[in-house]
Amino acid sequence: MKIIDLEPGDPRHTSDLLPVLRELRPHLTEELFLKILAEAHGQGLRFTAAYDDGGCVGAAGWRIVVNTAAVRSLYVDDLVTASATRSTGVGHELLAHLEQHALAAGCTALTLESGTQRTDAHRFYFRERMAVTAFSFEKPLG
Repeated sequence: MKIIDLEPGDPRHTSDLLPVLRELRPHLTEELFLKILAEAHGQGLRFTAAYDDGGCVGAAGWRIVVNTAAVRSLYVDDLVTASATRSTGVGHELLAHLEQHALAAGCTALTLESGTQRTDAHRFYFRERMAVTAFSFEKPLG
């Protein structure tokens, strides 16, 4: 497996990574994804892709966040393994890669949120020694 941090403007964002990311975020069109990339890159959003011989098999969107709660953490916006390659170590390898980024950046934690319905993902996070440390609240607007 090969893990690659994609640079801004890399065409693999849409050709390789987006099809895998859409398994987690089906609302993303190519146009919307490009719009998000353009704005969110300035907010620190980066993407990492996992490849095997058959192409892209995993995707992670992440950023370094500085705030009063965690001081400095690597926040994972998106973490998804292609359905055909789940339970083959792709998610573990992506998280290990992101953990190395976090350590190199002086982060105190690697954090993410996961939808309450995603019980398979929760089992994976627990196996990866992650803990539930907070509730996330949302109020839809408009």
